[in-house]
Amino acid sequence: MHPKRKQRLLVIGVLVCGVGLTTALVLNALNENINLFYPPDQIVAGLAPIDQRIRAGGMVVEGSVFRETGSMTVSFVISDLAGSNVPVTFEGILPNLFGEGQGIVANGRLGADGVFVASEVLAKHDENYMPAELAAMQGRKPPMGNTVNAGSNGYSAGG
Repeated sequence: MHPKRKQRLLVIGVLVCGVGLTTALVLNALNENINLFYPPDQIVAGLAPIDQRIRAGGMVVEGSVFRETGSMTVSFVISDLAGSNVPVTFEGILPNLFGEGQGIVANGRLGADGVFVASEVLAKHDENYMPAELAAMQGRKPPMGNTVNAGSNGYSAGG
């Protein structure tokens, strides 16, 4: 093989390997940052991944909120109002709008014991706004054209 042809082949091979490595790294980074929403029925059914960052949402069950004395840890149960309940623990300050019977979405990880450990809890702004996922749990249609705040998703963050 001619030396010039050999050099071109080597350069093309290095470029193909570099593009392949870059693509693999980008896909891996994107896969780690995926944050999928799971309602309580899917979590109870075992469809939610264990120890991977996800979002879980539902209605806070009446009488389920328990605050540990001497710490900022709060435990509560979320439900889809159809019989599927998921226990949640959160350490931090809950948003002011958090309450029993209210819809929430929490970011965090599902433990092998079935307890969702939240790193952030989002509570809805008012009774008029309801994200599609939570509205489907209650069997009602979310309002169209709701403008709680321009650029807002209708939730306030806690923690």
